[in-house]
Amino acid sequence: MNAYLVGADVLGNIPELLSSYGIKVHKHVSGRNAAHQRKPASLKGADLLILFTDFLSHNVMRAYRELAHEENIRFVACRRSVCALSQSLDKIECTKSCDTCPNRKTH
Repeated sequence: MNAYLVGADVLGNIPELLSSYGIKVHKHVSGRNAAHQRKPASLKGADLLILFTDFLSHNVMRAYRELAHEENIRFVACRRSVCALSQSLDKIECTKSCDTCPNRKTH
């Protein structure tokens, strides 16, 4: 699964968390650039849109949500923290990959 991330200047540990869910970062835009604040042309290649709400204005979030709806792509809006993102992914029933689970039993 590929994710289009909007918001946050630095992702920190977020790519690691996403990979534990089997999600790759397809594209990341900070949302600060004026070009990023307009409605993007397309979310082509993305299966999931992630909006980091503590870095975006309401208008930017609305534009990206509307585009995700038009292109039939799921979206998540949360704060830019590993904990908040993990909770949001769990709510939309994304499951962690068993290969990276620390509770995985190996025989």
